[in-house]
Amino acid sequence: MSALPPIDPVRCPLCGAVNQCAQEIERATGVKQPPCWCTEVRFEAELLSRVPESARRKACICLACAQAADGA
Repeated sequence: MSALPPIDPVRCPLCGAVNQCAQEIERATGVKQPPCWCTEVRFEAELLSRVPESARRKACICLACAQAADGA
């Protein structure tokens, strides 16, 4: 049985791309960030349900995945 890779909070749990989460950038650098782009986006329940259980509330969905789910 192989172990799952650790959750990376700066990578999208759906596609693995960098999620550009301002909160994670601030946490990592200590530099105050403007509000994150995600505060302006609505995440539908269907999109959130695709996030693996192990990554929920641990890694942010990236803008590209959010826009793709919204049909933008």
